Amino acid sequence: MNYQQQIMEKIDMEIVEEEDYLANNAFTPREIVSELDKYIISQNDAKRCVAIALRNRWRRQRVGPELREEIAPKNIIMIGPTGVGKTEIARRLANLSQAPFIKVEASKFTEVGYVGRDVDSMIRDLTELSVKMVKDKEQEAVKIKALLIAESKVLEILLPSKKTEKFEEAEPEPEPELFDQEEGRQRTYDKLRTMLKEGKLDDRFIDLEISEGMTPNLKIFSATGIEEMDMNFQEILGNILPKRTKKKRVQIPEALQLIAQEEAAKLIDMDKVIKNAVKKVEQTGIVFLDELDKISGRETGKGPDVSREGVQRDILPIVEGSTVITKYGMVKTDHILFIAAGAFHVSRPSDLIPELQGRFPIRVELQSLGKEEFIRILTEPQNSLVKQYKALMNTEGIELEFEQDGIAKISEIAQEVNQRTENIGARRLHTIMEKLLDEVSFHAPELQDKDVTVDAKMVEDKLNSIMIDDDLSRFIL
Repeated sequence: MNYQQQIMEKIDMEIVEEEDYLANNAFTPREIVSELDKYIISQNDAKRCVAIALRNRWRRQRVGPELREEIAPKNIIMIGPTGVGKTEIARRLANLSQAPFIKVEASKFTEVGYVGRDVDSMIRDLTELSVKMVKDKEQEAVKIKALLIAESKVLEILLPSKKTEKFEEAEPEPEPELFDQEEGRQRTYDKLRTMLKEGKLDDRFIDLEISEGMTPNLKIFSATGIEEMDMNFQEILGNILPKRTKKKRVQIPEALQLIAQEEAAKLIDMDKVIKNAVKKVEQTGIVFLDELDKISGRETGKGPDVSREGVQRDILPIVEGSTVITKYGMVKTDHILFIAAGAFHVSRPSDLIPELQGRFPIRVELQSLGKEEFIRILTEPQNSLVKQYKALMNTEGIELEFEQDGIAKISEIAQEVNQRTENIGARRLHTIMEKLLDEVSFHAPELQDKDVTVDAKMVEDKLNSIMIDDDLSRFIL
């Protein structure tokens, strides 16, 4: 095989590797919606939109290279009040695709020239997260090898090798008793290894040298935060100055874990990790941009809203496709999926600057939740509140049961409080459940009767006085 063929084969292998990790979990839109249904009640239109957006990424990877780069992601704006599932849909979608995902609030950003975070920081944070994801995966792959090395190092501490002067002088004919000593040491070493694997040495303590990192704990802050520094001074100085270690007395299981972590970090190729992490961000990254409605007002010329339109103009090139400088190199945002969300009570998506509106072609409205949805939220999802509270109380030996009329009453109260005060959607269920079960939670260890039933009567007795008093319900529920 000539040099050119070797190069071509290497490129082909890299393309296959890239397609492998980008094509993982290639769910169909129907399968994606089915998975989201396990955790999110209702909001079928929003689920369909994100399912199509995720499937389009898989489709794009199978388009010819001449057209692949031209296919831009179809960004989404979710419109709806708080607590209806906007964030949960985006988060579950990222978990499903195993993609780097970050949630940021648009109101935290400011126009360049104002004090606050700049919009580029969302891509830097996303890249940092991606590097951690890929690094953890690589470390998991070398976990067994690192553990074997850790075992050898622990055994070396327990039974240090004794080099005699005769060996160091490299005598041509070592004395016979030295061979006997070495043979005896090997038998002891093998016996210790067996005991270590069987856990018979777990109670033993050893002195371990742990790296303490850089000697001076130097941090450099700018007006807009440490993320603004393109150069990591701690890493630079850490490579120049000698690393300091400290001795720590730990039990053998903890020593194995600490050494294995350190060895795993040495075994992985960080250049490859960074390269794959940057690709993962560029091809599969998801940014959830919350509270977009908070920056959708136009310029007023004065007051705290002066930089709203400026923030939109700063966000525009990121969403449109640009290159952001990170500590891991250049990151292109052309194919990152942006999912924006906002209540849009006061403003409307049409209040955004026209250029930014055009970068979010898909808009979907999420419906407010009522009693029927609350009943389903309490019982149907895999992580429902009823299941969570049952599991929590079960740790105290308490059998917590929810009757259907009790669940219906909780849902009815949640709907009523949302209508009378502020509509916070399904989050109202959390406040009601906490108030309802606070006594059970507090007295759980001392309760003699370990069977607790939540029915409509218990809910009324516990919450009726609060419901009658408007001021009190505003304060507590």
